Amino acid sequence: MLQQILRDMYIDPELLAELNEEQKHILFYKMREEQVRRWKERDKQAKEEEDALKRTVRPKQSKQASNHHIQWLLGTDGEVWVWIMGDAPGDKPYEQISEELIAERARQQAQKEAEELWKQKEAEITKKFRDAMAKEKARIVAEKWKIETEDRKAAKLMEEKIQEELKKREEEERQKGEEQIRQQEERRAQELYLSLKRAQQCSQHNEKEDHEWEEQLRRSKAADEERSHKARRARDEYRRQSLRAIQKGKVAGLSNLFQAPGLNTQQEAKLTNACSMSPLTLTIPTSKAWERPPRPFSREVIIQWFKEEQLPRRAGFERNLDIVAPWFHGIITRQEAEELLMNKSEGAFLVRVSEKIWGYALSYRHQSGFKHFLVDASGDYYSFLGVDPNRHATLTDLIDFHKEEIITSSGGELLVEPCSQTKNPPDYSPLFE
Repeated sequence: MLQQILRDMYIDPELLAELNEEQKHILFYKMREEQVRRWKERDKQAKEEEDALKRTVRPKQSKQASNHHIQWLLGTDGEVWVWIMGDAPGDKPYEQISEELIAERARQQAQKEAEELWKQKEAEITKKFRDAMAKEKARIVAEKWKIETEDRKAAKLMEEKIQEELKKREEEERQKGEEQIRQQEERRAQELYLSLKRAQQCSQHNEKEDHEWEEQLRRSKAADEERSHKARRARDEYRRQSLRAIQKGKVAGLSNLFQAPGLNTQQEAKLTNACSMSPLTLTIPTSKAWERPPRPFSREVIIQWFKEEQLPRRAGFERNLDIVAPWFHGIITRQEAEELLMNKSEGAFLVRVSEKIWGYALSYRHQSGFKHFLVDASGDYYSFLGVDPNRHATLTDLIDFHKEEIITSSGGELLVEPCSQTKNPPDYSPLFE
């Protein structure tokens, strides 16, 4: 089951909900390790392809190496000199500096636009009065000087008078144009100021969003590190338990462990009497005669799996006895398991057949509530899902091992009191029919 999850890099949400927190940490840690391994493998392959390409196509040598470089300004302490605006003595507050910069930029832009407008206005005024002067002069020459050639002096005085009048009007026009340009410059400066201010506020809002995103990213990284730390701690604890189990001779090999002798009629009778419930008719096949689906999809296929694969491995039986263990239950739900454990003391437990994986769920009565651990039985051993070190030959071996060794380092769970059957017939009776 674990190998399939790591291969697909996906775990069904319903299956994930069945895992306890420590199993989730370990599973996520192993998935992250698998992601890193795949990335390193792809990166190595890409580098090998790049090296092969470089060997086949010789790159052109650059004519002249670049001599650009960066040299940092150092402080008295020999470190890179850093100035934080607003922290040094005499520095203006950031808000004041920002306001002044915006106002200055708006003033300069408005002044530049006003100069351009004034050039156009001045050219229009000059052309207007130059044309008027030329026209008036032509009229005087045509009407006066030709007709009254004797009175050139009078014509000259008239011309000067007209010129003075035109200059006066030109000056008034200039003043009027300058006032219009000045007013337009002030309006434009205000518009630019408001525009820059809005841009600054938008930038500050974006910076705030960036800061919030960075804070969220930091928290996510911290949570990820915490999960990795818990997973490593759990993994180290399971390795320690595995070593102790090996020393005690309680950890199984991986294959050729389960010989499946059938139970004779006398053994079936013993099993029926030990159940102290209604009689059961047991049929234990001696070989696998079916192909297991990828995952359970109905109660019927779970019952078939149990009869075909688990009965030959004596799942749910007492050690060296042909009776069902008191902690073994059938295909019951998590809620039903918790109801059975409700009035039990801490350390009470039961094992039920899982509907999520090819295996079981160990339900445990904790001081503050209940815990549920998935037991993977899809291979030739029994182990908690996501935890490799402790691999047991039989389901009974796993239970007996954790009567002496804790299940998780954080919870300190020891299996103390089995929770027996309360129904008649037992809830596991469909498995043995």
